Amino acid sequence: MKRDKILPQAITLLFIVLIFGFFTMNAQINMENRGIEFGFGFLKQEASFDIQFSLIDYDGSHSYARAYLVGLLNTLLVAFIGIILSTLLGIVVGIARLSPNYLIKKTAAFYVEFFRNIPLLLQIFFWYFAALRALPMPEDANLLLGSSFMTIKGLYTPAPVWENFGIFFTTLILALILIFFVNRYAKKKQEEEGRQLPKFLISLSIFIGLPLLTFLAGGFDLSFSFPELKQLAKTAYTYEGGMGIPPELIALTLALTLYTATFIAENVRAGIQGIGKGQKEAAASIGLTPTQVLKLVIMPQALRIIIPPTTNQYLNLTKNSSLAAAIAYPDLVLVFAGTAMMQTGRAIEIVAITMATYLSISLAISLLMNWYNKRIAIKEK
Repeated sequence: MKRDKILPQAITLLFIVLIFGFFTMNAQINMENRGIEFGFGFLKQEASFDIQFSLIDYDGSHSYARAYLVGLLNTLLVAFIGIILSTLLGIVVGIARLSPNYLIKKTAAFYVEFFRNIPLLLQIFFWYFAALRALPMPEDANLLLGSSFMTIKGLYTPAPVWENFGIFFTTLILALILIFFVNRYAKKKQEEEGRQLPKFLISLSIFIGLPLLTFLAGGFDLSFSFPELKQLAKTAYTYEGGMGIPPELIALTLALTLYTATFIAENVRAGIQGIGKGQKEAAASIGLTPTQVLKLVIMPQALRIIIPPTTNQYLNLTKNSSLAAAIAYPDLVLVFAGTAMMQTGRAIEIVAITMATYLSISLAISLLMNWYNKRIAIKEK
């Protein structure tokens, strides 16, 4: 009996090893015939190309490894912003689809059906080539709220200038740790005594109040750098100072957010509708308001239905960010699997590194979401 279980697994493993070995040997023979060497030493070589947008210091004199890091950080930036915004928008739209108000319900339904049925690449093209390209030039831009300027070259806003940033960062970390323990205490009180503490208000007060108290006590200094119009040439203008957000990042984030939020909204709607009507009526019969019913009865159970498919949407958003190459946003695919590969000719190495990177990011998201799914699971006794 034991042999019957081991033998099929051994045969399958042997088959996989043979296939992998065949393709490895075939690639090695072809590379030797063409005089191509395999190795990752090229990562230390000078990249000799510039990148328009970077979160860290970079110029053409840096190595290919540094260019890879720039592309990776730009990819993570889009994925992080897109996941946060699409989740917030998806929750709002998903709840709106169940609203008793006819206009709100139909508007939410129209949004879902419209954006999820248009190809994502086409949406990226629309925001970049149609919407953002219709904006004024820097010298013609009008002042927006908060000393910001929206131009064809991007959004320019005031940027904070920190002194003793380490103290502020440490204070922020302490605030997050304190919020964790406060929420843990509030959950314990609710389970043992039925008392419901205002966790959101307390957490928000800690998150804002602790850094604010540190600032007032002189722990760190904060000032702002404002964008100012500068003339580069006779007819060329730009903004210096502040923070500039390139139009490629704006277009990509908008498209990914609006597209992914439609699927998250449907997950939220399905999760809420998956809860029995009797539980909702029972909760309302004991005097809970509709908001309390949603927060205390429906959502804790609905999350078990919502989280697994939403994890898939987070993974899709991260992988769909590779479409950034279509509008020249310097993500990992464009910078590393594009420009760097064309210059070095190291197709196998660069493609392998890029694939391993996306696989690692996806696995990290999956592990985090699976941990959260187990944490919120309702434990039956």
